[in-house]
Parts: sequence; C-alpha cells; structure tokens
Amino acid sequence: MAKFKQSKLELIHPNAAGIDIGSASHFVAVPPDRDNKPVREFKSFTADLNGLADWLEACEIDTVAMESTGVYWIPLYELLESRGLTVYLVNARHVRNVSGRKSDVLDCQWLQQLMSFGLLSGAFRPKDEICALRAISRQRDMLIRYQARHVQHMQKALAQMNIQLANVISDIVGETGQKIVRAIITGERDGHILANLKSNRIRAGKDEIEKSLIGNWREEHLFALKQAMSLYDAYSERLTECDRQLETMLAALQVHKVEICQKKRRSNVKNAPKFDLRAHLIGMCGVDLTRIDGIEVTTAMKVLSEVGADMSRFKSAKQFASWLGLCPGTKISGGKVLSGASKRTANRAAQALRMAAVSLKSSQSALGAYYRRLCGRLDKAKAITATAHKLARLIYTMLTKGIEYVDKGQEYYEERYRQRVLHHLTVRARKLGFNLTPVPEAT
Repeated sequence: MAKFKQSKLELIHPNAAGIDIGSASHFVAVPPDRDNKPVREFKSFTADLNGLADWLEACEIDTVAMESTGVYWIPLYELLESRGLTVYLVNARHVRNVSGRKSDVLDCQWLQQLMSFGLLSGAFRPKDEICALRAISRQRDMLIRYQARHVQHMQKALAQMNIQLANVISDIVGETGQKIVRAIITGERDGHILANLKSNRIRAGKDEIEKSLIGNWREEHLFALKQAMSLYDAYSERLTECDRQLETMLAALQVHKVEICQKKRRSNVKNAPKFDLRAHLIGMCGVDLTRIDGIEVTTAMKVLSEVGADMSRFKSAKQFASWLGLCPGTKISGGKVLSGASKRTANRAAQALRMAAVSLKSSQSALGAYYRRLCGRLDKAKAITATAHKLARLIYTMLTKGIEYVDKGQEYYEERYRQRVLHHLTVRARKLGFNLTPVPEAT
C-alpha cells in the first residue's frame, strides 16, 4: 500500500482574529497571548465598532475572519477594511462548529483558530464602485417586482368587474392598455370610444375590444383600480430616478472608448433602462456582451453589476463557473459517484444567465442549436444549467481576453456535431473490427 506523509498544520496567519456577527452585538476573539481577555463583546453601534477596530490594532491583528450573517457584517467589514486590515468574509456553512458546542463565544474562537491555520477562504466581493452599482441595480430590480404586483391588482379589479380586457390584449400596461385603463379611471364607460384608443399593432379588432369592455362598473372595484394605477405610476417615477443614478454611476466607470460599428440588435426587453445602457456597458468592459446570443442588455448589466469587469479574482473560467454555481458537483463516496448536481445558489448573475439560456429555445444560432441538443438528451433543468455554464465561459473569455464573440450559426454547429459523432462511430467500429461505409445518395 502507498504510504501517505502526515502533514502538520502550520500557522499561516499568526495575527488573525475571528468575529461572530450578530444584529445587536459582535463577539471577537484574538490569540490568547495578545490580551488578558482574548474574547470580548462589542455592541453594533458605530462608536463600539470603532472601539473594536482600535482593540484589534492594539492587539496587532492584521487578518480578520467573520461570518456572512445577513447584512449585519457590512458596516464592520467596511470599517475594518478602511483601517487597512485584511478581512475574510466566510460562509457560515463552511465553519460549522462541533455539534453540541454552539455559542457566540465558541464560534468566534473557532473562526480565529481556523483562520490562523489558513483553513478559511474569503468570499468574492467586488470593488467599492461595483458594490455601489450593484446596490442600485438590485434596488431597481426590487422596484420592478413591486410594480408588477400592482399590475396584478389592476387585472384583478378589471376581472371582478368582468372587464375582459386582458383576454384581448397581451399587456394592460402597454400603450393601448394604459390609454383604456386611464380613460376608465377618469370616468369613460362607452366601449366604442374606449375601443377607438387601440393602436394599429393590436391584433384584436375594435368590435372584440368593445365587447370585452362591457362590465358592471362597481364603485369599490373602480376605487381599487384607481389606487393600483396610482401606485404603478409612483413606482415608475422611482424607476426613472434609479435610471438616472445608474447612468451617472456607469458614466464614472467608463475606461474604454466606445465605438459601436454594428447596429444594435432589436430587443424586446420591456423593463430596460431608458438611456443607452449598451454603450455604457461597452465603455465599462471594452467588449459588447450583447453580441452573445441570449445575452440582452439587461442580462449583461446584471452580470457586470454583480461581478464587475475585472475578472482577475477568478483564476480560470472553471473557477468563475464554480462561483456562479453552474458547474457540476462532485459528491463521491467509496469510489462511487453519488450525485453530480450543481450546488444550490442564490447568485443573481447565475439566475440571469439561466434566463438567458431559456431564451435560446428558438434561436437560429450555434448556442440555440447547442441548447436544443442538450434538451433532447437531458432534462430541461440540466440543459438550462449547462447552457448557462457555456454563456458564463464565453463572458469570462471576452472580459479577460478582450475579444468579441462571433456567432458561426446553427448550420456550422450542426455540421461540427455531425463530424464529432461520425469520428466516434468510426473509432468504435474499428475497435470491433468493422469499417463504416457511407450510404450513396439516392439519385
């Protein structure tokens, strides 16, 4: 049997401290030889946080490990980082203590010990300007979700009055839907007049729209409809403010000269910002991510706001895909593969890439053919994850090498796939003592 050398744990970070984060107070542990009381509790007030940082400096601490508990870690993280300390934000799942011994004091000491021997790795956190951009982008997404709830409230009020407008037009907050609903709120009840407000792009005829606008017009439902529209407008104003803030922040991140030679692809993204977001993103990262099929401008914005354009933190595309949670898992025991499922994650960039993968269903591109082939031999969830993994690798390559993506088309991909299948069949036939002979084409 092979002999394994027993490795001893070495002290990698002798000046490490561990912090157990809480909402009201934080427990901090330093090496026992640094203070008579190596474990202390500090309140979460700003003055106490400054006292915590002063105490760490007095104990000659240069490395700190803390758990990522909610959002309570953010003020302390930013304060310690501004003081020049190296802060590691670690996953609470990776630092679970021995069962039966769970307390705040033991947790911070356990963090300090693990960090001292270099057994912890910090989570990815982008630069401050990207963190600020991410906060505004997430705020905008939250406003869109809240606004969508009030669209549902409008649909409910119309349905309770038996106004079947949602069954004849696809979007009641589109151009035609807005005109009709606002006219109803102002007191118009004549279906013929309301039907004349439709635009030419609506497929339903005026007679059909007029028929759908015959209802009972109960006052309580009209009141609910009016309030839902008012709240919808309020969120629209807040979204406009977010767009202005995003435009200002993206303008400060421009590091490349924007030269857009190719025409902008037609996009059906309804909730995209009103300014030229594509030009700002190209100036930020130097490449046009929207040239990748399935990557709309809002998807590119979501990925860049979560990660940034600097990929130096990730050593390879594999590491980037692993951070996104899009790579296969490795759960092996006794030499047997128990599961290869990817890990569950709430990564917003990964969610955006999965949505982009779903949009390739009808795409006549190489990526669209790749997605459809995976759907044919895998279940749909796995095909979506695998396609999102491929999109992540393409984004990483573009951002690190500064090259543009060029789609070679569905026919090119299918021909390459045919050649690979033919090659493997030929090799297998030779191993079995046969030769493949192509069937002559029928004349």
